[in-house]
Amino acid sequence: MSTKHEKIKSIVFVAVFSAMLCVVSQIAIPMPSAVPITLQILMVALSGYFLGITKSLLSVLLYVSIGALGLPVFSSFNGGISALVGPSGGFIWGFFAVALLCAIFANTKFAIPAGIISVFVCHSLGVIQYMLVSRVSLWASLLSVSLPYIIKDIILIVLAYFIAIKIKKILNKEVSK
Repeated sequence: MSTKHEKIKSIVFVAVFSAMLCVVSQIAIPMPSAVPITLQILMVALSGYFLGITKSLLSVLLYVSIGALGLPVFSSFNGGISALVGPSGGFIWGFFAVALLCAIFANTKFAIPAGIISVFVCHSLGVIQYMLVSRVSLWASLLSVSLPYIIKDIILIVLAYFIAIKIKKILNKEVSK
């Protein structure tokens, strides 16, 4: 394949994964803590496992950038800088860690453990920002915005890993035809 074709393919994959992150962000179950239940970790991890380091980070950066500009792409149709510095903004910043760790370890036996560690990094950033913005204790923050979501996010990491493997197999079959 030509270099131009590869560049176009890369741009399309970055844009598609960013768009899918925008879509799954809207599938949100509101919670009293202002941090909704979403499938965002699934898409961010999938981009890491499938796209690799640079493209997955660009995909997350595109998502964060268009959200920061005010487009309502964050969960529950939120957008703007206020969402990034608000109670749940730490989780959005944590998406970079999820994409990075999943991408770094995607093709190793540590792919799932690294993904699980990325969830804890993401949750740590989310808890800290929630604690600071909401002016609650660390324990209250953990109970409100992290502990109820940990198992769901770990399951989504594992699911993302196996979906990425399946997509890679399908695309490899298509390329070899």
